[in-house]
Amino acid sequence: QPPAFGFLFDVDGVLVRGSQAVPAARQAFRRLADGSGRLRVPVVFLTNAGNCLRAAKARELSQALGLQVSPEQVILSHSPLRLFSQFHQKCMLVAGQGPVEENAQNLGFKHVVTIEALRKAYPLLDMVDQSRRPKELPPPTTGFPTIEGVILFGEPVRWETSLQLIIDVLLSNGNPGAELQDIPYPHLPVLACNMDLLWMAEAQMPRFGHGTFLLCLENIYKKVTGQELKYEALIGKPSTVTYRYAEYLIKQQAEKQGWKSPIRRLYAVGDNPMSDIYGANLYNNYLKSAHQNQIHAGVKRSPQATSPQTEDHLELKKDCNNSVESCESILVCTGVYRHSADVPSKTEECTTETVFHGHRDFCFDPSLVEASYIVQDVNDAVQLAFKKENWS
Repeated sequence: QPPAFGFLFDVDGVLVRGSQAVPAARQAFRRLADGSGRLRVPVVFLTNAGNCLRAAKARELSQALGLQVSPEQVILSHSPLRLFSQFHQKCMLVAGQGPVEENAQNLGFKHVVTIEALRKAYPLLDMVDQSRRPKELPPPTTGFPTIEGVILFGEPVRWETSLQLIIDVLLSNGNPGAELQDIPYPHLPVLACNMDLLWMAEAQMPRFGHGTFLLCLENIYKKVTGQELKYEALIGKPSTVTYRYAEYLIKQQAEKQGWKSPIRRLYAVGDNPMSDIYGANLYNNYLKSAHQNQIHAGVKRSPQATSPQTEDHLELKKDCNNSVESCESILVCTGVYRHSADVPSKTEECTTETVFHGHRDFCFDPSLVEASYIVQDVNDAVQLAFKKENWS
């Protein structure tokens, strides 16, 4: 019979650690695929990584898991930006690493400026590294476009350069060569992808994520101006719009396969309580509200986030079939979260982290970082979901 459920898999710490596949991942996907290697249930790979193209991430996953993954199954932290069409014609400064220009263009942005291009146009701005300071006074810059917004794709390589130039753009209203009498506020629109403070690679301890970079940027802006840095959008996990987009892709997959029964439940498998579990639980709350008819047109602002979560301007509204009833969160112990003893039988025994690693604009609610289930690895997570669904 056709499946009435789908999976949202985090990648780092669940399926891979750095460039190495987690051993349980291949076992899990042998369960999920039929004899010819086709998936028997809809699957979306939901990662906060953003320094690559969807096609490249799909190739990586295909190699790691031993089956064909298509780019349409991958959601990177920035993927929902294709829905923010009101910014697509504006001149946007893009920060991060990897193919940031190509990513922005693939998402629909027509005019983008990189940090490197801005640095070359205004060489006097980047002054921390003495070896990069200009030896002679450069001529004044002419003809450089006015920047109308900022996209933060992910953590950059030279934090001091990006922090300085992004602040310069915000303080100058997009003209870092000009001297303004007053600091403009509210500032230019800022769209940020991936709020993870930490992530898990091959090292024994978690590494700094883009959330750490955002923390630096927010604090510098407030220290300099006395005002709060505001985001036009915060996307990637745990943002509701990211899970809404994942649901949309799950339904598209089911339709493409010709599976007629509606998808009722999503199982979100992750290793980070502050992004994967928080996000899945927040989305589960949203789904409950939607089914209680508290939400009519689009998504109302989430009480858990002061960042904009509305969908009034997003293309997702056309997907009106609200068949999904719940999003169950499953926490694995192969990444950021490690349970010191054996896996507890009750999730209440899991000590809730007292230090909130989530983003400033998402309030701390201990219930949101408590997983529906804690299992050892992704193979156990798939078995658990199959058991709950009575699925052989």
